Amino acid sequence: MSMQADDQIAVLFDWDGVIIDSSRPHEESWERLAAEEKKNLPSDHFTVGFGKKNEWIIPHLLRWTAAEDVAQVKRLSLRKEALYREIVVERGLKALPGVHNFLDRLKAAGVPNCIGSSTHRENITTILDVLGFQGLFGGMVTSEDVTQGKPHPDVFLKASAKTGVPPARCVVFEDALPGIEAGHAGGMKVVGVATTHPAEILHGKVHRVVARLDELTVADLRRLVSG
Repeated sequence: MSMQADDQIAVLFDWDGVIIDSSRPHEESWERLAAEEKKNLPSDHFTVGFGKKNEWIIPHLLRWTAAEDVAQVKRLSLRKEALYREIVVERGLKALPGVHNFLDRLKAAGVPNCIGSSTHRENITTILDVLGFQGLFGGMVTSEDVTQGKPHPDVFLKASAKTGVPPARCVVFEDALPGIEAGHAGGMKVVGVATTHPAEILHGKVHRVVARLDELTVADLRRLVSG
């Protein structure tokens, strides 16, 4: 389905908290890693670190090692993600309500989309298999593809490039505040998904707030981009 340039839009998705609710498996993977490494976890570590790369969390938030010790940061990061995948495979995971409907809606309308996430690529591919969601996303940009994590806009700018649609014609779906900042910094429209934060926290920080993705139609997205 061909579209005129002034009708062309693309949708960029954060992953955790937008497509899936993986907060508990992620939090538990940090707890398991801390136990393995005999390290302490600050009580607010998960809230403060949510949406940010492990490469920032480990040295700067947790202070488990120096940022200059790249090998140690990488070892801890990879182990944390391996523990996360083990938990997901053990227990399974479901997409958030409305996600599948919304993805089908985009596909039927010929609207390109791409994942833009601070999560590791193998995490996403593992969960796509668990969900049976292969073929519903046009591509992905993950932690391995960028040097600067959110709130820097790199991840969404690269995701926009994968869709072939300019950033100004893209709509970002985000739940985390660093990701919301990244979408704005990239010059995109931002929809806040009220999963990690309640709607009242998101109002005023985004162009639209939803509780579930399928609250919006493709026509809504086009109006948002053109507004």
